[in-house]
Amino acid sequence: MLLRGRPWEMELRPGRGGRITSLRLDGEELLEQGIGIDDPGAAGFVDGGAFGWDEMVPTVDATETLPDHGEAWRLPWEVLEQGAASVLMRCLGRVVPWELGRRIELDEGRVRVSYTYTNRGTSPHYAYWCGHPLFRFEAGMEIGVDGGARLAELADGVSQKSFLAPGSVDRARLAWRSGVAIELAWDVSVTPYVGVWVCNGDLGGYRQVAIEPATGGYDRPDSSTPAPWLWPGEELRWWLEVRDAR
Repeated sequence: MLLRGRPWEMELRPGRGGRITSLRLDGEELLEQGIGIDDPGAAGFVDGGAFGWDEMVPTVDATETLPDHGEAWRLPWEVLEQGAASVLMRCLGRVVPWELGRRIELDEGRVRVSYTYTNRGTSPHYAYWCGHPLFRFEAGMEIGVDGGARLAELADGVSQKSFLAPGSVDRARLAWRSGVAIELAWDVSVTPYVGVWVCNGDLGGYRQVAIEPATGGYDRPDSSTPAPWLWPGEELRWWLEVRDAR
């Protein structure tokens, strides 16, 4: 599936976890394109191919009942509406009875992604979501978070995950040597927890940087840093934007 809304182009695969496989700004690819592995049936996310942009629901870390990086990246998504520069999709959980709706809209200055999480079960649960856009990493690029200059010089073959203070920021800038730059902005009132992942050739050769806003802390539903508690039928809404920052 291809969306176009100048200066943006986006490619998606609804049957492959709803994955956004490509996001281009005036023709320049922003997302990590992987190392040639693409197996959504793999037990682990990295083994399945860690590239593009996925939604992590209802966990990132594997638990006793939930798979690595959650369910959404390995389940098919349904396309409800589609236009030239927009799409509305949804996915339904199996282990946990969640529904995630995602509307993507491309326009001149931004890509806006609007989310709706609904508890489709008969008992309450934590509404955990984490955005997982894996952007291209290149040494010396601008990573606009606390400690970003150090992360931009990460040694070859090394990866690192860190977490920002909850609610401390609501946007971060990424810029590449070509001059292309974006600002990732998020709804801090609902997604105050933010992880920062940088991989410079680790895990088989991936080179990626991710700014990962989430509804709950530390990569899983956890009562110490809880995601919102939703009763059956309740909804949670929030947004994420990629803005042209050249």
